[in-house]
Amino acid sequence: MSQHVFKRAGFLAATVGVAGLLGAGAASAHVTANVYGPQPTKGGYAAIVFRVPSEEKAPVTTTKVTVDFKADYGIGSVRTKPLPGWTADVVKSKLPAPITKDNGTQITEAVTAVTWTAQPGSELKATDYQEFSVSFGPLPTNVDQVEFPAHQTYSDGKVVDWNQPTPAGAEEPEHPAPAVKLAAKAEEGDAHGNMAGTASTTGEHTEAAATSDSTARWLGGAGLLVGAIGLGVGAGATIRARKATAKSGGNS
Repeated sequence: MSQHVFKRAGFLAATVGVAGLLGAGAASAHVTANVYGPQPTKGGYAAIVFRVPSEEKAPVTTTKVTVDFKADYGIGSVRTKPLPGWTADVVKSKLPAPITKDNGTQITEAVTAVTWTAQPGSELKATDYQEFSVSFGPLPTNVDQVEFPAHQTYSDGKVVDWNQPTPAGAEEPEHPAPAVKLAAKAEEGDAHGNMAGTASTTGEHTEAAATSDSTARWLGGAGLLVGAIGLGVGAGATIRARKATAKSGGNS
């Protein structure tokens, strides 16, 4: 195959790669709900990360993000992960009628919103995105996915609502509501056990990664030490061989 053909193939691959990256950027340029770990189960607890990109042109920045929790989900507990430069406010509302969970617990008030507000200097610029982490539950058991309409406030007063549902089999709307699919309810283990397992997933991954990294560093250091010892032994053997040769030559 000629060098010209190789050049054309490389150019084509690069073009396809750039197009793929641009397409991925366009598709992901909205507020999304992401799960880093096991899929949340119906009736269990979830750890979700809301990813928010800032889309307005400079000097406009994102100053506030609000995520709605539907009251009929009956989410009784929400915890937010501390985020430097941002404050989080959890809003609970009285329910018109109690919601009875599978374990018999009655929810009389539920979380209906979480709002993150940027402190001065921490606003999201046009090239920035931020991730807002929450753990919450118990999740409803009568839906296959949970939706979280979001509202993004900019420094010029503009508010973008990410609240459009995506019909099954249809194209994604312009401002889709962040959503997470729920797995079938686990037959064993209670909801709080699921929360502990799910909510600590990120920490477990971090700890595992740290352990793996430490092990790799230890093995790498040990390898360097063994290599250094080997070089020293080899150098010593070479010097002794030269001395022996020189002595032999002097005695001949």
